[in-house]
Amino acid sequence: MKSLVGKVALVTGASAGIGRATAAALAAQGARVVVTARREERLREVCAAIAAAGGEAIYFAGDAAEESTAPGAIGLAVERFGGLDMVINNAGAGNYKNLVDTSVAEYDELMAVNMRSSFLFARHAAPVLVAQGSGVLLFISSVAGLQGYAGEAVYCAAKFAQVGFAQALDGELRKHGVKVGVICPGGVKTEFALGKGRTEESVRESVMMEPEEVAEAIVFACMQPKGARILQMTVRHMG
Repeated sequence: MKSLVGKVALVTGASAGIGRATAAALAAQGARVVVTARREERLREVCAAIAAAGGEAIYFAGDAAEESTAPGAIGLAVERFGGLDMVINNAGAGNYKNLVDTSVAEYDELMAVNMRSSFLFARHAAPVLVAQGSGVLLFISSVAGLQGYAGEAVYCAAKFAQVGFAQALDGELRKHGVKVGVICPGGVKTEFALGKGRTEESVRESVMMEPEEVAEAIVFACMQPKGARILQMTVRHMG
């Protein structure tokens, strides 16, 4: 396994949860990290924490589902760090509701935050990775992208879409030296879906994983030798 010294990583949804833990874990392995999310103050905190630990990180604030955010963040990586080696499509949202209780606006939001953001960052990163003949493009889906769950139909649809998208891109980009994979975690103790099916108490008292545990799996996928790739990985808690 090689270290990530000299590599450049971009993490979406990096202001909290899995994204924040992944940015820190990648930086700890020597990667220079670009973090992006909507909450600028949180991104400043992430970069400060990475710097305090001896790493290097910069941020680009923006909504991952807006088309201008992806080229802006990718352009910043190339401008400031000289390239881009890893893209972690982590931005996501959940809303646990039965179908008849789900509005069209909620459907659009879930598809935008989970799948549209994945498309946009992949679409704008692919030319950079293909041009250099290498790179890792990871999508953080969910076990809900592998199996349908009652009360989560739209969320499952968005996460299944990410899995299919990643599988298709593997066939499209592998010939150019780009590794495409998808990580499917189970429940994680984060702010995810608070007020939309989860409460702080239910998360705190659960046996769900810590975000740092999922981050380790993501880093593992990024550190594979040149001739190997992680196509799909399921990460679940011990409960």
